[in-house]
Amino acid sequence: MLALRYASGSDIGRRRAENQDSVYASGRLLAVADGVGGNGHGDVASATVINTISALDQSGPGPDPLGALAAAVDDASRRLKEMAAADPTLQRMGTTLTALLWDGSRLALAHIGDSRGYMLRDGMLYQITRDHTLVQTMVDDGRMTPEQAATHPRRSLLMRALETTSAAKPDLSVRDVLRGDRYLLCSDGLTAVVSAEEIHDMLSTVPDPETAVRRLIDLANEGGGPDNITCVVADVI
Repeated sequence: MLALRYASGSDIGRRRAENQDSVYASGRLLAVADGVGGNGHGDVASATVINTISALDQSGPGPDPLGALAAAVDDASRRLKEMAAADPTLQRMGTTLTALLWDGSRLALAHIGDSRGYMLRDGMLYQITRDHTLVQTMVDDGRMTPEQAATHPRRSLLMRALETTSAAKPDLSVRDVLRGDRYLLCSDGLTAVVSAEEIHDMLSTVPDPETAVRRLIDLANEGGGPDNITCVVADVI
């Protein structure tokens, strides 16, 4: 029988006054959310979304993990809109979300924004999410190289997020898993300063998930820690 061995961590970084990231990790649900906008209420948005989808951890695996995850994301989006309608100070708040729901043999993936998911399999690192940013769109269209995108001054400008002002449009997929797979979910506070090569090296050489999370956060802070840093590392065992 397959199971997940996991660890998570979040750090304010070295330049922010508060941590607007939220994280959830269990043997069934892994999720990272990075709050944005809303007159400084990004922390409220990320916490609300994580709290809403965490209800999935209380239900059984069910026959349709992707449908369950998609419905939970819709519930979270609806909750943000209800909060903004009741309190004008929460208008235009939003959050990214990258989440994996485990049913014992597969992982359902929901992703919106520029937090990321990676998979390490047989020594190779794969990015399993696509950033919903302006610069990624320009890369996809051939108007910018990935190297240019990595240093572009507006690289964090989101084209999609869970927001009070728009409908939720996450990317949804189901992933087959193999024993030995390792997954990383992270906010852009990690990937903005830690390269894919460094992430690959850390995930490949540090077997303990808790230690890997701690060292990834340390790497981001050593790189200047310009943003909040949140990571989940999970192994299929």
